[in-house]
Amino acid sequence: EIAGIEVVQVYFRDRISSVTRPVKELVDYRRVPLQAGQAKKVVFEIPLERLAFYDINMERCVEPGEFEFMVGRSSADDDLFKQTIAVERHYSYQ
Repeated sequence: EIAGIEVVQVYFRDRISSVTRPVKELVDYRRVPLQAGQAKKVVFEIPLERLAFYDINMERCVEPGEFEFMVGRSSADDDLFKQTIAVERHYSYQ
């Protein structure tokens, strides 16, 4: 009913990795000004390197597997839209 700013947040979860990772990791967010009753489409481009972590050998990498992305206004599960993508090979970042 009033103008304001919505914060759209993108989280991800690495479903299978060689080390324990957080259930949700914030990977990006955007503050979106909105007029009363207005809707906007928000597009995120997340480089693969943003999913990297240090594995058991202390190598910064992205391992193959499934990554679940969650988008919403908070980290609460009920508020999130979810989509899973597959990474098919190992990527190293030095």
